Amino acid sequence: MIRVSRLSIAPVRSLGLQHPRSIELTPDGVAEDRRFYLIDHSDRLVDRLVAPGLARVGAWTDPAATRLQLTMPTGEVIDDEVVLGEAIETTVHKRMAAGHVVEGPWAEALEPYAGRPVRIIRCDRIGGTRIPVGWDRVRNGVSLVSDGSLRVLAARLGVEALDARRFRMLIELEGAEPHEEDGWIGRGVQIGSAVLRITKPDGRCAITTQHPDTGIRDLDTLRAIIAYRGLRDGRKVDFGVLGEVAVPGRVSLGDAVAIVDAEAGIPA
Repeated sequence: MIRVSRLSIAPVRSLGLQHPRSIELTPDGVAEDRRFYLIDHSDRLVDRLVAPGLARVGAWTDPAATRLQLTMPTGEVIDDEVVLGEAIETTVHKRMAAGHVVEGPWAEALEPYAGRPVRIIRCDRIGGTRIPVGWDRVRNGVSLVSDGSLRVLAARLGVEALDARRFRMLIELEGAEPHEEDGWIGRGVQIGSAVLRITKPDGRCAITTQHPDTGIRDLDTLRAIIAYRGLRDGRKVDFGVLGEVAVPGRVSLGDAVAIVDAEAGIPA
């Protein structure tokens, strides 16, 4: 039986992951996930593609994103209420994010790990960094990967095991065959009280080559995936799948996966 083995959220995009025992899936995803992001002095996104050291900083926020806590590699904890400043829009990997600058001590503390001055932005809505330009609601707010897929890739890389955190997937599954999740595309999947509609493969980037704790590039995951899976449309490196929340609900560690009607709960 395929079950949930780990859940991962990133309250601040590209910072260290949190692993709650359960998550509440809304139509737009998880309220705390990627609710904040960083920009530079030119208002451009700062993520681990340009600042891999961000992986060393932990982050926490509440579901309403009214409080932000950062845990620095030194052990220092910066925890305070969120105070919002000016409104801003940012292009995030061909998508649009709308939010407000967060005032307070966090941005300055992040500069040594970002390698540049940064500002923290809080998205105005849940899943705000996933709003493609011209779309009126969030798409593909859920990501999944299985232990079977990780085993195959680990063997290709010549390592005993592969830490799934480098893929930063919302839901990790155990008990699956290699790339079994690919077969769910276009189908419905019930996990806990939530129902997902699996929509497409997840095209990966160079962040997957970085160690999840340090941000240091240590494995050529992309080349290994291409070697046995090829490229989708001549350019996409697929590993894991994405989906929409068809029926909101709670997903917890140990919940079983069941294939259901693909259209169950999907809004018209």
